[in-house]
Amino acid sequence: MASTAESVLQDALKLPEEDRAEIATRLIASLDAESNESRDDVEEAWAAEIERRCEALDAGTTTTRGWEEVRRRIEVDFLHK
Repeated sequence: MASTAESVLQDALKLPEEDRAEIATRLIASLDAESNESRDDVEEAWAAEIERRCEALDAGTTTTRGWEEVRRRIEVDFLHK
């Protein structure tokens, strides 16, 4: 962490809890604002993928597997890596 950031952090840690909570909330909100555009892209991509998968199921061009089978496959794949 840069010395300026470290200095700001040390000063902030000396503040009362309510003030620290307000600063933390505002910092997190500033990060969320920066990532909203990419989050929207991800949500749009997932919506398109879900639609594609539902269409494939409706058309009968794909099948599903039960959770137990998928879970076993994940466990086997994970344990063998």
